[in-house]
Amino acid sequence: MKILHINSYYNGSKFYKNLYDFQVNSGLDISVFLPVSSVIDNDKEYGSYTTISKNHNKYDRFFFQLKQSKIYRDIVNSYDIKKISIIHAHSLFTNGYIAMKFKKNFGIPYVVAVRNTDVNTFFKKMIHLRWIGFKILDNANQVVFLSESYKNEVLEKYVPNSKKAEINEKISVIPNGIDDFWFENICDEKDELQSSNLKLLQIGDIDKNKNIETTVKAVELLIEKGYRVKLDVVGKIKDRTVFDKIKDLEFVNYLGTKSKEELLEIYRSNDIFILPSINETFGLVYAEAMSQGLPIIYSKGQGFDGQFEDGEIGYSVNPLDADEIADRVFKIKDSLDVCKGNIINSSKKFQWEVVNNDYNRIYNSIYREQINEN
Repeated sequence: MKILHINSYYNGSKFYKNLYDFQVNSGLDISVFLPVSSVIDNDKEYGSYTTISKNHNKYDRFFFQLKQSKIYRDIVNSYDIKKISIIHAHSLFTNGYIAMKFKKNFGIPYVVAVRNTDVNTFFKKMIHLRWIGFKILDNANQVVFLSESYKNEVLEKYVPNSKKAEINEKISVIPNGIDDFWFENICDEKDELQSSNLKLLQIGDIDKNKNIETTVKAVELLIEKGYRVKLDVVGKIKDRTVFDKIKDLEFVNYLGTKSKEELLEIYRSNDIFILPSINETFGLVYAEAMSQGLPIIYSKGQGFDGQFEDGEIGYSVNPLDADEIADRVFKIKDSLDVCKGNIINSSKKFQWEVVNNDYNRIYNSIYREQINEN
């Protein structure tokens, strides 16, 4: 069984290498195709199984089918197509369209993943392309969502009623995994929050999407209630205007960008992790925080929502509602269930071994179907 991963997001999301390395080490025969618009210098970082190809330019993104056609032709010229058993497309529109063409022209089955960009950019804003998204879903052998929330949104808003049951039948919800480093250094059980001192943490780019401004408003509400609050902030400054609004606040401690070794200690020195992103595909930092025993506050309806029951490891919130965020901090502080060992144990669902086993189940199911049909 030969798996071809088509992943145009690999150069911006290196965490995929964890999955690919795990698949190779477990004996799976894979190749990864990374189409790019500009040359990548350090291509060795992507693994020997990866082909990096500059096959389009930055302006092609404005012409959807032209860009996909260029990538498609390049893949045909780069691989012995007859040897490919399954294609794993790592996005619905950008990669899934190519996978659909291979199924049509060569009969190769495909798995397609649905990302934040697919939901919040293509489906939501590019109305003229919605029919393509639905067609890719309809022709896929299996569909993977990172969360129940994105699955429900796509089914409810963008799939015709007559097709909902059929497409739902072939959907799996599989989260991203986090680096083994976090499980090798998993935290001991944390104590419940007892005092009026609260140490809160937010990790993410400093920009409008990661929404540090609403977190700050929630902290101000907590301070008004008599709590002594410190907010550690870690991340790259992407929007100077946003940063200027928070940098001089007495309770904000901006720490810059940090290595994972440094983050380990930062997680452990805080009480609650808060990241009320406006849009979020998944949010690896939520899972990292859980591995270090932190209850988390995450955005309702975004990528992490639906991984657990509300209140099990933290709470989902309206990302623009500072009052609700402050209230959920109160709930976490007073909740024995959230503050016990559940969080650390629950984080183990994000081990790459668990994630890879879920993908292997899908691959093997598709492969058996192909053999039976032939």
